[in-house]
Amino acid sequence: MGENDDFVVQDFLPFLLNRAAEESSLEFQKLYKGRYGMLRTEWRVLFHLGMYGRMTARDISLRAKIHKTKISRAVAKMAERRWVLRSRDQADRRSEHLELTTAGRAVYEDLRQRAKSYDAGLTRQFAPSEVALLRRMLRQLASQEAPAKPE
Repeated sequence: MGENDDFVVQDFLPFLLNRAAEESSLEFQKLYKGRYGMLRTEWRVLFHLGMYGRMTARDISLRAKIHKTKISRAVAKMAERRWVLRSRDQADRRSEHLELTTAGRAVYEDLRQRAKSYDAGLTRQFAPSEVALLRRMLRQLASQEAPAKPE
């Protein structure tokens, strides 16, 4: 490492983003795992079905950037618990539609409320304008939103 090397791995953006993601999601992970025995992919599938309603595994895969095999495993576990209904697509027998059952919807609503509270706790240390900027920048990095045009 040279004297003029000003690269510090602790400030490397992917390092910081990964660390922030791990630290900020740890307590919430304990909550959904401890309360419902869910894994990360299961809660992500649950949230997609809760937010968007009836979807296929392919729809969820494209939206959530999760491999379809992981979604299939999560759906199988959720169906065992009677949280998800699966129905074959009449036009394409290889595809099935997924939707939350009443019990699945109750789990979603519970975790949704807890996620809102958790999110509020994470952002409490920042001003509302900082939170809005942080969210916008993270969405841009995640390629979900076009960069803002300079004024």
